[in-house]
Amino acid sequence: MHVVMFGDQHAETLGGAQVSMRLQRRFLEKAGHTVTIVAPRRHGPRSHRNADDPGYADLPSIPVTLDREYAMTWPGARADRAVDRVLAGRPPVDIVHVQGDFWGAFLGLRYARRHDLPVVFTFHNRVDVGIRAVAPFPDIVLRVLNRWGRRVLSEPAGSRSDGWSYLRMLASLADAVTAPSAHFARRLETNRVAPHVEVVWNGIDDDELAAALAAPRARPDSRLPRLVWVGRMSPEKRLIPFLEAVVASGIEADIEVIGNGAQRAAAQRVAERARASVFFLGSLPYRETLRRVRSADALVQTSIGFETQGMTIFEAATLGTPSIVCDPDLVAELGSGAWPVPDASTSALAAVLRAAVADVRAGTAPVPDPSIAERFRQSSRTAAMLEVYEAARARHDAT
Repeated sequence: MHVVMFGDQHAETLGGAQVSMRLQRRFLEKAGHTVTIVAPRRHGPRSHRNADDPGYADLPSIPVTLDREYAMTWPGARADRAVDRVLAGRPPVDIVHVQGDFWGAFLGLRYARRHDLPVVFTFHNRVDVGIRAVAPFPDIVLRVLNRWGRRVLSEPAGSRSDGWSYLRMLASLADAVTAPSAHFARRLETNRVAPHVEVVWNGIDDDELAAALAAPRARPDSRLPRLVWVGRMSPEKRLIPFLEAVVASGIEADIEVIGNGAQRAAAQRVAERARASVFFLGSLPYRETLRRVRSADALVQTSIGFETQGMTIFEAATLGTPSIVCDPDLVAELGSGAWPVPDASTSALAAVLRAAVADVRAGTAPVPDPSIAERFRQSSRTAAMLEVYEAARARHDAT
């Protein structure tokens, strides 16, 4: 079949959803399917990356961040014509898979409606938590977002204007809804976003996993415990609270911070006060990131209430590395192999950091569930998603 994916951001930009879309595409194509990813055209220094890839259908866009990493395409009649134009001449579309929450969602849903196509909607983000973390007046932003979405999608006005009502509106236009974790799926169901949400984890590349597991578990020359933090440097990821906890804990360790973002300079200023050695490595290739996670003594996941899966802790568990985890939902989903942090305070995280370093030195660190390595492979996740596609097509045909 020909699967057309719609995203808020180009698949070659930074972000967990983008990594997931790239992996989904690769393994769908390995299974014999055709995939086209529709997203805003990139700007900035990374815009040349895979610019001639025929699987990308880029739309006219404007940059929306100072580093020009992210862009948007304004949804409307002009964008609709651009979508139809970039998909013209490609194989007939069998299913639309929406994996964005904003303009990507609007454009995908409008395209499916124009062409009478089935829709699978994957929710990757907690819209309410993300907006409250970055917007100065989140209630106003959510109210405007709800009105904007209903206008663009020609949906009737709703009685509420919170994050859940916004997601509920999007889900109502889909034939199937998925989420990348059980805890997020149940939360979507509890808030009546959809009566049933299928759980399909974001996976890890089978080949990259095999390469990472086959390589020696390299250790640095330093004998200090090594902790790794991976993510976007923005408020909802809580990098700065993590570094403040490192300062408060007084631990002696090597800490690697992988990623980039607006808070990097502020984070570096906090790190200067730490007894630990903190290394800011910037954005690294996927394979190198996996290598560093595998050779670390622990991965640190500090966001709370934002992650819909917490992909890095599953990558770490797959590679045999335990995690320090602040979000109780992620702890429950992961099972074994974690040091849970009891609350959001700096003191609680500092205490767990001290305990984790002591456990690493004593050789008593928790061991991740070995079954995750098989359940997390992208090949198994693609097989699960293909079942969702077929069910959505059947449901659409029946209506």
